[in-house]
Amino acid sequence: MLVYLRLLKESFSFALNALRNNKLRTFLSLLGVTVGIFSIIAVLAAVDSLDKTITSQLSSLDSNTMYLASFSFGPTDVPRWKRETFDEISYNEFKTLQSSIADAEHIGLQKFVKRENIRYESEQVNSINTVVVSHEFSDIQVLQFEKGRFYNESESNSGKAVVVIGSEIAKALFGTFEPIGKKVRLYGQKFTVIGVVKKEGSGLFGDSNDESIFLPANYVRNRFGDNNPNIRNIVIIKPKADADIDGLKAEITQVLRNKRGIKPDEIDSFFITIIAGLQNLIDGIISSLNVIGWVISGFSLLVGGFGIANIMFVSVKERTNLIGIQKSLGAKNKFILFQFLFEAVILAVVGGLVGLFLVWIGTIIGSRLAEDFEFVLSPQNMGLGFFISSIIGLISGVVPALRASRLDPVEAIRTGM
Repeated sequence: MLVYLRLLKESFSFALNALRNNKLRTFLSLLGVTVGIFSIIAVLAAVDSLDKTITSQLSSLDSNTMYLASFSFGPTDVPRWKRETFDEISYNEFKTLQSSIADAEHIGLQKFVKRENIRYESEQVNSINTVVVSHEFSDIQVLQFEKGRFYNESESNSGKAVVVIGSEIAKALFGTFEPIGKKVRLYGQKFTVIGVVKKEGSGLFGDSNDESIFLPANYVRNRFGDNNPNIRNIVIIKPKADADIDGLKAEITQVLRNKRGIKPDEIDSFFITIIAGLQNLIDGIISSLNVIGWVISGFSLLVGGFGIANIMFVSVKERTNLIGIQKSLGAKNKFILFQFLFEAVILAVVGGLVGLFLVWIGTIIGSRLAEDFEFVLSPQNMGLGFFISSIIGLISGVVPALRASRLDPVEAIRTGM
């Protein structure tokens, strides 16, 4: 056992000396592996960061939450021309679902409206995301408040002129002053600020709550009516904890089909999207991004591997005479094999570590530049990068190392002279 350990130690020392004596060549070999490892791990880190952000954004919603709308949130087989003929979900249909669906914990209404300007005295914020929803929204999405509260059922049903604002909107309009109870101007009317949503960071699926305002859906209904072509409706359904999701979806479908008088041989004129299904779609996209990243980065690794193999063949040729002398003095084939194999592995591993270091620096810089988006370099990806670089070194160095170990000592000395 001690003999093998000594053999490994001496082989490792010879490999390090060879690398130190050819600094430029070593650097160029490192560069290929560094670029390859950097490419793969950077892609994996970016995809992991995106996945983490998506998971965080969806964490406030129950995975079984359903969205009922006249349009689809994901891919659909219904042609576009057909979808454009579907009627919007009406307020009456929303109320029918509220009174008919027993397994729903909360059913809320949201209206998609254009962006608006909001003003307080001389301060104004333009083109902000305006979230028009019924009071159930705060229970479905679980909003957290820095100050104040969300509007209650009475305020929601009456369409009272109250507004909840995001933290960035509050900062822009009021600075360090207390916003609760202040009157802001919106839609040409004064609204009372009753709440400020707690800061949450950037939103992946559109605008963040930090830069949004919330007002009662019935205010917009009372002002613009139910048949405004510029306003789209969705109904958000949060099932009870013990609800049969498939059964609930079927019940909602049947209630709405009956309400709309859809015949048995006709397709649904609406779509029900479940958050879990949307998450699966996103997971599929992330998996595809991973595969694409591996394919593209694989070419960089391939080039790096060929670079190491080429350098090792050159190294074997340059040191043929030395190999012959070592063998004539009693060096075993294993010693020569390990000597060159270690050299290739050290090249690849050091190149991989440099690549990982660059990715780590990149994640720090990226996280600071993108204030609300955190780039993550996980221990798993670091371990994967180290493993891949080691394998690249072994594969690239094994053929040159075998060739060197099998040289005849007499021929090697004669060839090297």
